[in-house]
Amino acid sequence: MTTRATRSPRRRTVVALLVVLIVVVSFIVRLVDIQVVNADEHEADARNLAMEAGTDLFGTRGDITDANGATLATTTSVYDAKIDPKLAVEGIKRKSDDGQTITVTWPELAAEIAAVTGQDAAEVESIVTTAVAADPDSRFAYLERGISTEQYRALADLKLPFVGFDPHPHRTYPDGAVAGNVIGFVGSDETPLEGMEALQNSCLQSSDGKIRYMRGLDGVVIPGTEVEDPAPVNGGTLQLTIDRDLQWYMQQLIAEQTQNLGAESGSILVVEVATGKIRAAAEYPSVDLNDIAASDPADRGSRLFRDSYEPGSTFKPVTAATAIEAAGLTPLSTAWSPDRMEFPNGAVVNDSEHHEAQNLTLTGGLVTSSNVALSQFGSQVDPETRLEYLKKFGVGEGTALNWSGEPKGTYIPTDQWDNQTYYTTTFGQAFTVTAPQVASVYQTIANGGVREPLSLVESCTASDGTVTKPDLPEPVRVIKESTATQVSEMLENVFAQGTLADDIAIPGYRMAGKTGTAQKVDPNTGAYKDNLYYTSLVGYAPANDPKYVVLTAFDEPKTLRLSAANRPAFQKAMTQVLKHYRIMPSDSQTPLLPVTQ
Repeated sequence: MTTRATRSPRRRTVVALLVVLIVVVSFIVRLVDIQVVNADEHEADARNLAMEAGTDLFGTRGDITDANGATLATTTSVYDAKIDPKLAVEGIKRKSDDGQTITVTWPELAAEIAAVTGQDAAEVESIVTTAVAADPDSRFAYLERGISTEQYRALADLKLPFVGFDPHPHRTYPDGAVAGNVIGFVGSDETPLEGMEALQNSCLQSSDGKIRYMRGLDGVVIPGTEVEDPAPVNGGTLQLTIDRDLQWYMQQLIAEQTQNLGAESGSILVVEVATGKIRAAAEYPSVDLNDIAASDPADRGSRLFRDSYEPGSTFKPVTAATAIEAAGLTPLSTAWSPDRMEFPNGAVVNDSEHHEAQNLTLTGGLVTSSNVALSQFGSQVDPETRLEYLKKFGVGEGTALNWSGEPKGTYIPTDQWDNQTYYTTTFGQAFTVTAPQVASVYQTIANGGVREPLSLVESCTASDGTVTKPDLPEPVRVIKESTATQVSEMLENVFAQGTLADDIAIPGYRMAGKTGTAQKVDPNTGAYKDNLYYTSLVGYAPANDPKYVVLTAFDEPKTLRLSAANRPAFQKAMTQVLKHYRIMPSDSQTPLLPVTQ
């Protein structure tokens, strides 16, 4: 039997459930009204109360790495901290340690910010108060520009809704001056200005995007409103052929030697014989890429790839190769050679040092570096053929490096040769080349007569993983393999029997090469400078199985003015190359050829 006492609780329960149901249904109806029936109207109201904003999203400029993947250039982020003065001046509400809600005033917040940025608290405070005094509705001012990632994170941890951050890319170079003249640099706006940064910008450059969002009047971003449009795209990774560790050593070496010699500048170039890849391109003076302003503007580019000069004796092997192929000469062919000769056309040629007349072989002409002997050997070939061989070895053709401002080299057409030029072209005068072109000549001889295009770029790996190799010319056969072998043996004898033998010898290794003392033209007078030279020494090792070409060059050395200046630098550079790449010593001796007959 149901009593009034038992019915009463049931009624109360039913009534309570009905009330709850009515409330829930009311909320549902209202929610449908807001989000479905009148959604557009309410969205418009919300937009009127909220503010649309956006932030740039920067794509990251690609890294530059060495041949082994070591980072030479990379991009980090710095931040511009900005503030909404209208909101900031009112302070914020926070929970105290005991759970109470308290107001933190703007001067107190300014002190917290200053502790992170390193500014004076009064300075930070005045940024907002000054802005509000000028305009009570001021919504923007910079707190500090260019803050580090650590400072950005510390400021973000303060959870100040009126503080925002604009990230900016910042180019940095982990090894400073290492390969600085090759890598180049960018401006503050990421515009590439020099070196590989500019030449390979199509690989490295990124594209920026933007994130758009809505935020309330309190400055807080409304969740779910963020949209990336467009999305940023990162740049690719540029891998160079340069070996960072070898490059570092060569830069230390060339800096020391250039200063010891009192030279205007110095350089070392290391080329891999089988591939033409440049493993080191060291220069002094150099540029610290993290402190560009500390370098003279003239030192921020690459003299190694932009300066041209008359090569002098380093091109005498080209004359020897031409005479062998076009005139049928051999390393034992002879010419009676005093230290001064007047030729039938009236031209006069002198050797650099006084000596008794001797019957020099072609080998002897190279060993003693006799201008008189080479003039006689070279003139047995007609001018057109001689110029053709110079061009085959790269004179006037440039290199595959395509460096900005790189000279191709100059020559005089044969129909404009005067009586003196007819002979001076046989010993490296009356035409110009660059140091890479000289190194290419020796790479060609060392490689059995086949020229591999010189290169500084290994690959570009795009952000999507696509790998692109440089588009290089095909290898070219310049001279016959037999000719290259004969010239190489003569160049070995230059090192084995010449005056520089003891200075450049590396125990256990056969080496081949040649010195060069190039006269420099005074741009003001057009005549050669008096006792000022561009000196060079270039060679390869091991000569019986060539692996690497090393070239050293100095512009106007003062303490030693002739090619003897290059001997210590070359010997140390080649020793380091052989050690660095663990090249095995030669298992035979240089076959000595007659110098005179």
